[in-house]
Amino acid sequence: MDLHVRGVVLPDGVERDVFVVDGRFSFHQVADAETVLDGGWLVPGLVDTHAHLGLASPAPPGVSDQEAARASARAQLAAGVLAVREPGGPNRASTGIGPDQGLARTFTGGRFLASPAGYFPGLACQVPAEALAEAAEQEAQASGAWAKVIGDFPGPDGRLRANFEPETLAEAAQRVHAVGARIAIHSMGLAEVVEAAIAAGLDSIEHGLSLETEHLAAMVAGEVAWVPTLTIFVDRDPIRGLLGGLGMPAGDVAALVAAIDRQPEVVREAAAAGVLVLAGTDAGMGPHGKIAGEVRLLLDAGLPPEHALGAASWEARRFLGLAVIEEGAPADLVAYPDDPRGDPRVLGRPALRILDGHLIET
Repeated sequence: MDLHVRGVVLPDGVERDVFVVDGRFSFHQVADAETVLDGGWLVPGLVDTHAHLGLASPAPPGVSDQEAARASARAQLAAGVLAVREPGGPNRASTGIGPDQGLARTFTGGRFLASPAGYFPGLACQVPAEALAEAAEQEAQASGAWAKVIGDFPGPDGRLRANFEPETLAEAAQRVHAVGARIAIHSMGLAEVVEAAIAAGLDSIEHGLSLETEHLAAMVAGEVAWVPTLTIFVDRDPIRGLLGGLGMPAGDVAALVAAIDRQPEVVREAAAAGVLVLAGTDAGMGPHGKIAGEVRLLLDAGLPPEHALGAASWEARRFLGLAVIEEGAPADLVAYPDDPRGDPRVLGRPALRILDGHLIET
């Protein structure tokens, strides 16, 4: 069945008639198309660029890893998220999730890769430095899209330490890029990890609490994206408890909390400098389907409304190699009754969702 919608197409801001023919967008008139929306604002699907589908799943206890991941993907879809990037997880259960299952397009990094004792027990594939490049290549090949390295984690003394040397990260990046995939790094509080990641040619920095103004030009030059995951840092008390539970000294905890307090300012500076800042909730640390809250936090940090919504839609889609609302593109679309730019509350009430040309029932 061919579909017809009319509304203001973002990011262009032009009101148009949009048709869905054989699962793809067309701006050419289709006489017998069914009108499913007449008026509103048309967004090419929301994107959560940092979510772990296998963690904090809304699925009941005891289900398979695959069903847990699918349940999380359904929660994302209900929030208008039509694409998810999962930069690592405890397993490969998210591989293959996508529109053929009626779920968001999913780009996974396979298993977290960390040095021995370099991440939470049981969550990562632990590899020695000499095996990282091969392990990263294997995860990239298995996922077809990404690999993810845990860059830093508290050591036995509770102090943050780098898991891998810069040369090791560079070799991993080369191997991943050679198979046509990309590589992300988890970086919390060590500037040396950020600097090594940029120099090594990694593709995205996740969290990045140690990012400073002096890193931004190199990130722009190297086309390194930043996903600050502001959502997980809103409540400081759980962060303090988590870090304290890892044995981190009180002074180091205070320094990280200060970095969290400064993060919105750095996000604003990064966006102004031309760094690609993307919206990711770190769902798995919390519930899935909260992308509207991340957009609100980007707005609160000072990003212009167009930029904040783009970070969770068209800019994120382009980063993942996905099209927007354009002639011949796979038809992914979320419609809203009001302009969602500048008012994330609107994102919580989509009027219509179309995924890969199929109308998603509410």
